[in-house]
Amino acid sequence: MNEIRARINLKVGLHSDIDAEIATFSMFDENHEHIALIFQQADKNQQAPLVRMHSECLTGDVFHSSRCDCGEQLDETINIMKDKGGIILYLRQEGRGIGLYNKMDAYVLQSQGMDTYQANKHLGFEEDERSFEDAVAMLQALAVTDLRLITNNPKKLNALKDCFNIVEQVNTSLHLKDDNNNYLRTKKNHGKHDLKID
Repeated sequence: MNEIRARINLKVGLHSDIDAEIATFSMFDENHEHIALIFQQADKNQQAPLVRMHSECLTGDVFHSSRCDCGEQLDETINIMKDKGGIILYLRQEGRGIGLYNKMDAYVLQSQGMDTYQANKHLGFEEDERSFEDAVAMLQALAVTDLRLITNNPKKLNALKDCFNIVEQVNTSLHLKDDNNNYLRTKKNHGKHDLKID
C-alpha cells in the first residue's frame, strides 16, 4: 500500500526562506529514498497542483555544475511553487539512473567527444535507465489525481498520462551556459525535449 511515512515543515530554496513540507514514504527501500517537497499544502488544497519530477543530480543541484541545467531547473521550480504552490518529487535517479560514479565516467567520455546518451550506452547502460513508477506511487499516496506537469521531457509526460489527468504541461526556462550548450542541444534533438534553442 502506498502511504506517507512522515511530513515535516522546513525552509528551502537558495536562501532557505521558502516554506515547504517534506514527505517521506513507506513503500520504498533504502536504495530508493525518494521525497516530495510540498508547497502551500498543494496536495490538499489544489485540484490540479503543479508537479515536477526531478531526478537527483548532485553535481547540478548541490554544486551548480556548468555541464547541465538541473540545478537551475530545480531552483526555478522552487521559486514558482513558492508563489503558486505545487509538489516536487525528488527522485533518487542520479545520472539518468546509472548512479554517481558511472555519471562521472560518462562525463569523461563526454569530454572525449561523446554526447550524454552515447556515453551511457558506451558504459553498458540504456540511454536512460530511469523508471517513473515510483513517482506514480508517490502521487497516489498524496491522493493527487489531476496535475499540471512541469517538464520539457516527453518521457516524463508519457510516464504519467495513463495514471493521472494532466491538465497542462508547463515548460521550464532555457538555462543555457557555455558548458551545457551541446548537452541541451542533444536533449532537444535526440531526447525530443521541448527546448527553445536557436
